[in-house]
Amino acid sequence: MVPGSSRSTKGDARRSTSLALLLVGTALLAPSPLLAQTATAPAPTTSYGVGSTPAAVPAATPAIADPQTTGAVSGDDLPPAQNEDFLRLNRREPTIDGLRLRTDGPEYDRAPGVRIGTFTLRPSVSESINHEWRKDGDTKTNRGYLETGIRGTLTSDWSRHQLTVTGGGILQNNISGEGEEEPRADVDAELRLDLWDETIARLRAGYSFYREDADDPNAISDAKTQSAVNSYRLGAAIERDFGLIRGSVGIDFDRQTYGDVELENGTNLSVKYRNRNTGILITRVGYELSPALIPFIEGSVGKSLYDLREDPLGFERSYQTYAARGGVEVDLGEKLYGELGLGYETYNFEDDRLGELSGLSVDGRINWSPQRGTDVLFAVLTDLNPSTTPGDPGSIDYNLTNIITHQMRSDLVARLTNSLTLRNYPSDASSSDEITWRTGAGLTYDINRYLALTGDVSYERTTRDQGDTTDITRIGVGLTLRR
Repeated sequence: MVPGSSRSTKGDARRSTSLALLLVGTALLAPSPLLAQTATAPAPTTSYGVGSTPAAVPAATPAIADPQTTGAVSGDDLPPAQNEDFLRLNRREPTIDGLRLRTDGPEYDRAPGVRIGTFTLRPSVSESINHEWRKDGDTKTNRGYLETGIRGTLTSDWSRHQLTVTGGGILQNNISGEGEEEPRADVDAELRLDLWDETIARLRAGYSFYREDADDPNAISDAKTQSAVNSYRLGAAIERDFGLIRGSVGIDFDRQTYGDVELENGTNLSVKYRNRNTGILITRVGYELSPALIPFIEGSVGKSLYDLREDPLGFERSYQTYAARGGVEVDLGEKLYGELGLGYETYNFEDDRLGELSGLSVDGRINWSPQRGTDVLFAVLTDLNPSTTPGDPGSIDYNLTNIITHQMRSDLVARLTNSLTLRNYPSDASSSDEITWRTGAGLTYDINRYLALTGDVSYERTTRDQGDTTDITRIGVGLTLRR
């Protein structure tokens, strides 16, 4: 597809929106008296299945307003809305009596948050100026843009059960050059219910918004603005320990809707035939060889139904999915924990002309802390990307992500990110395979616990078996205000 480009025709209005977001965030983050409450971080939760969505290797991207995340991590690699504590390994032990840490304690540099009843809110707002250079074959474009981000985490402090809500969003406003603005938003909530006899229930809900990338194989050629994608998520699971046996069963529901595409001639093109609902049932059984090593087997069955039985070309793209995996959970405490599963996944389409799409399934994430102040994340995710090309069922995508965070000083954190996306189509498909590699580096300097200076640089390259290669370079610097 030929990437579309647009010039911000509503720059003044969007810059006003960006300024309003910044002012709201500043008011929210303004220092205020704190109550003497317990300062304990929530313990990381474990998903009930490697293939679950979104907990196993969450899908949606970059940590939106996290000043320690560079632009190398795309929206398909890591969740934009995730508790920053989940990636903080090898932390020092809290006080024995559970009282609030002293200002010169282990987390003196961390914003204390805002107490709201039995909840703790940790909001942040960021503003950065960035520049992007893009090359599609022989075509070169560049743009300068402002990016405003808001992020927050709301965590309960209850004696039983726990509610965690994480969310964030960004707005981009072009100030020079040409290129598509890429707004994003994510919010996720999970309620953990501690029931009885080692039995836990989890209820989840989430929402994501992003604009489809012009490089996506399903993007519309010569479009001024690509489709806006909305994703609505619901999930429920129950987990129980039977001595050395651990079992779980869960169900996830996801609805995706696609907005109209604005063409260069000013008309709108409807792509509502891509709207679909997906449900999946996942069961899992594990055996505890030791508290640190738990092998497991997992099976899932799902169904995806499109709002319209047929697309404009007469293809019925609804499908059933079946998967089986085997893997292992590892928990070596603060040094190493995570899980990895290998299996096979099949997608059967209702239209015989689309055939069957199947392949190896690899899912998991590993967190490793070789020393205090250094955290390493490895994540891999297998997913289906349905196609809109006539006769093509879609591709199986493998996303690999690595993030290394190192605390160089108490007030200076460096981060290196790498990701690789392999998009594989069936051998008889008309679409070509793609490989996308992203790398980036960033620095965060804490001026104080409330204000941080950030800078990052990233490079992205997409190669195709057929078609032009795309290269994107970005650089940015900004400020993050947190409470």
